[in-house]
Amino acid sequence: MALYEHVFLARQDLSQQQVDALVEQYKGVIAANGGAVGRVENWGLKSLTYRVNKNRKAYYTLMDLTCPPAALNEMERQMGLSEDVLRFLTIKVEAHEEGPSAMMQKREERSERGGFGDRDRGDRPARSFGDRGPRSFGDREGGDRGPRRPREGFEGGAE
Repeated sequence: MALYEHVFLARQDLSQQQVDALVEQYKGVIAANGGAVGRVENWGLKSLTYRVNKNRKAYYTLMDLTCPPAALNEMERQMGLSEDVLRFLTIKVEAHEEGPSAMMQKREERSERGGFGDRDRGDRPARSFGDRGPRSFGDREGGDRGPRRPREGFEGGAE
């Protein structure tokens, strides 16, 4: 059987109990078609980047699935018919991740990798914006581009 990660977004005006009921409904669909649901993570009510069907927020839920493609197709068909599900995305994976997903990790755990200032620059010295020195505008008259000359075919007056 194939392994999948499935995320769906439920409407903002649902309660958490209604979202849990949706999860149980879709677990039943997967189980009835010969599959199994692993971890289920409720990421909670989050703001959307743009409006989806007049909703500014949505309940995000992640499900790890081990099922045949027919079971996944049936679940996605039912999600497409449901007015409570705004969007869903399924990704086939080689193996399910152990532990919490990136969305559930605490901000401190994610920041252990370091920020922009912690990057290893190798043999290059640290540089600030003032290290460039004075600019050279060239030795030619008129700067780097040379002296100005009039455009061809332009006399400067109205015709």
